[in-house]
Amino acid sequence: MPRRLPLQLRLVVFAATIGIAVGVAAALVHRSQGSATQPSPLRAQITWAAGAKQAPGLALRDQSGATISLRSLRGRVVLLTFLDSKCVRECPIEGHVLSDVFRRMKRTGAVALVVSVDPWADTPGSARTFAARAGWSGSWRWLLGDRAALAPVWRAYNIAVKRTPGDILHSAALYVIDPSGGLRAGYLFPFSADSVTHDVQRLAAGT
Repeated sequence: MPRRLPLQLRLVVFAATIGIAVGVAAALVHRSQGSATQPSPLRAQITWAAGAKQAPGLALRDQSGATISLRSLRGRVVLLTFLDSKCVRECPIEGHVLSDVFRRMKRTGAVALVVSVDPWADTPGSARTFAARAGWSGSWRWLLGDRAALAPVWRAYNIAVKRTPGDILHSAALYVIDPSGGLRAGYLFPFSADSVTHDVQRLAAGT
């Protein structure tokens, strides 16, 4: 069933979402200060110089039950984002943009990790349904868990999550991690598939 909210509550949700986005933007800027002394060749809103900031570690089970960690993906570019498989508003829009990115980054060997922001309702089945509707292909993993497992990852990446009646409010951010495990790029949604693909290709090529 689509998650529909009364108009007044939707206005509150909209305001809260804007506040979350501003908070994440400020956090990203704070994290990036002093990290890049030269203009970056990357197109992200926020960038880090090589070796300036290690991506916070994580280890969670994916939609197939396999444990995935960032350490296990060393040597590959990693896209990391945060979605709700039951969302009917922003998440499906981001999902379709990501579909274009995934299709175009296949030859790079990059992998995409999606961390659930809905431990109350996300399941392996709902993750697969979301991916099918968005037209995902290539190498992606939807990371699941209970709130105790997911909340530390949200905090580490400055993702605000708030459960409301009928919806999950959360930050819409995408990070790109280089093959050595370093944070290199941060995007707030909406972002361009062209820009993300450009950055993934550059990092995969070691440039």
